[in-house]
Amino acid sequence: SLVVLFGATAGAYGAKLGSDERELILLVWQVVDLHSKKVGTLHKSLVKADNLDLSDQCREVSGLTPEGLGKAEPLDRVLQQFSQLVSSDLKVLGRSSYTLCSDGQLLIRQVLHPETSKKNFPLSDCFYSFYDLRKEFHTCYPSSAAVKEQTIKTMAEYLGLGTDEAEEDFGVWQVKTMVAIIFSMLSESCNHVFTEPETVKYKYETGPCLMWPFFCLCSSKSETVDSETVIRARGLPWQSSDQDIARFFKGLNIAKGGVALCLNAQGRRNGEALVRFVSSEQRDLALERHKHHMGSRYIEVYKATGEEFLKIAGGTSNEVAQFLSKENQIIIRMRGLPFTATQEDVLGFLGPECPVTGGKEGLLFVKYPDGRPTGDAFVLFSCEEYAQNALKKHKEILGKRYIELFRSTAAEVQQVVLNRYMSTPLIPTLPAPIIPVIPPPYTIATGSVRDCVRLRGLPYTAGIDDILEFMGDATADIKPHGVHMVLNQQGRPSGDAFIQMKSADKAFMVAQKCHKKMMKDRYVEVFQCSGEEMNFVLMGGTLNRSGLSPPPCKLPCLSPPAYAAFQTAAVIPAEAALYQPQALLPTTRTPQASAAAPPAVTYYPAQAAQLYMNYTAYYPSPPVSPTTVGYIAAPPGAVAAAATATHTPILPQPGALVRMQGLPYNTGMKEILSFFQGYQYTPDDYNGLIQLSDQARSVLQAPKEWVCL
Repeated sequence: SLVVLFGATAGAYGAKLGSDERELILLVWQVVDLHSKKVGTLHKSLVKADNLDLSDQCREVSGLTPEGLGKAEPLDRVLQQFSQLVSSDLKVLGRSSYTLCSDGQLLIRQVLHPETSKKNFPLSDCFYSFYDLRKEFHTCYPSSAAVKEQTIKTMAEYLGLGTDEAEEDFGVWQVKTMVAIIFSMLSESCNHVFTEPETVKYKYETGPCLMWPFFCLCSSKSETVDSETVIRARGLPWQSSDQDIARFFKGLNIAKGGVALCLNAQGRRNGEALVRFVSSEQRDLALERHKHHMGSRYIEVYKATGEEFLKIAGGTSNEVAQFLSKENQIIIRMRGLPFTATQEDVLGFLGPECPVTGGKEGLLFVKYPDGRPTGDAFVLFSCEEYAQNALKKHKEILGKRYIELFRSTAAEVQQVVLNRYMSTPLIPTLPAPIIPVIPPPYTIATGSVRDCVRLRGLPYTAGIDDILEFMGDATADIKPHGVHMVLNQQGRPSGDAFIQMKSADKAFMVAQKCHKKMMKDRYVEVFQCSGEEMNFVLMGGTLNRSGLSPPPCKLPCLSPPAYAAFQTAAVIPAEAALYQPQALLPTTRTPQASAAAPPAVTYYPAQAAQLYMNYTAYYPSPPVSPTTVGYIAAPPGAVAAAATATHTPILPQPGALVRMQGLPYNTGMKEILSFFQGYQYTPDDYNGLIQLSDQARSVLQAPKEWVCL
């Protein structure tokens, strides 16, 4: 038996059904016995939507009103009634099983499945298999119009069915006409048989793509991915998993292992994913979900290529292939592991309440190309319960490190493990300064005296002037260079700032006076804190009610270059204007350059009376541990010596510089000098400038009592 089904939403109709994310407001159905060619009772049911604002097209086509829909039942009740009435009609006809038959794919795939998924109630099994009447009609009548161009009306006209749409209620005419079309297809002249229904996958299948004659990863050089099956989803929440993305595309069939979360150069999820569907038809339906919502965020959906998918989801590592060969496993990513951590340590950390699939075989450690551990690992769990137990251990301590745990995907495993962490500059996209800032020597307080305040919830457009205006009379009690803006990953204000006051009493008064005071259209929270707490946050840690969470040493790669976080004009200390430009920028060494050439005159902005410019960049965690980037301040004598030097700057000989990795965050110059005690430093006569790069330069002075890193 078939159950002929028709529906309408509060928005678009026809080819755009479901593309506007509007709710279902009408269901009409009738049972058809294909053997006896008998029909059951025709049923029409209105559905009460959460939003009863009907579009003009809906009002015009359906004739429905918000008042009438307000008296209807919600969708879950209507679907229960649907199942009960269909069962009753089948008993009358002497049948027990049935398959749905709809006019095209949209009602099932683009309306019912997405809406019930968002409202968190399950659909019965009958909605996972259905016949597309348009495809069946084109199979029966090959000379008819293409499937995409078919409608109920065009199919009826092709068969010469004399039905008048105006004589019947909306929905009733459509179902009666569909039944008449089916009976025509069952006639002796056609003798059509309904044999291959459309299917909707119950759940997304994780793991590498299945390719005969064996399992392998998608990036096999001989393998290609059809570009007509791939889309790019943009604007995803960073914590979204492959299952969340599959739920967003509920009703559409995603290929096995077809969700690839994109990572940037630092291994962070960038809010994008590439999704591979089983066919171009499914991909086209996915494109209709452009700017549909995942929670409160709208997701952009665009076309992508198979080559892009292979770059993200690909890999040829046997180790990864073996790890991902275990199907239907939940993957958890661990980050911040001690570099000395072993498989036994990880299994002991997870404990018996969350057993790892296959024991040690269910662990995959991430390593750099030279074999050094990165502190990351992936773990397999056989069920959701074990995975949830593991996630409860987020930020628990292993050794002396707290460990981050969060959900991951097969594609992320392939990206991260297969040399995705490369020894390249960690921040290649941030702008380099035209002229590096050389602030006068100062230090950030690190004591336990609570002489600082933290501002939280600042408008993102707020600048230093706005903060000073917000502080009012208390501005006079701010220490020189005592305003510290906290920036996000893109170098923009994060909404937080720290201010160093002249005393703990002044900090207390400011916190009492300014807490929840309005700045522009937002209230700002003001808390008293210590210099130590401020320094922890500026170095990438977190400060909350439970205390301090220290910044993890996550990225032992190349030291990042100095850069200016803001793209505004740099504020130069007044005393810096006394120096020649050669003290700030090294001259280019060319054969034509004359040592006796007179220096050019450099002018600096006049607004350098006060300097509040210790901008520190930090990166939120998760999805990745933070790092700190800032300028290296030269000692006082360095600038003066550089200003008076007349010789041509020289570069150190090859092998004269060393890089130190894994320094504690509170390491000072004295500790570094003590570490190198007994070794010969740079020669006494070296007073030159070191050119770090063409765009980012820093002034470094290196007499024998200083070490240049």
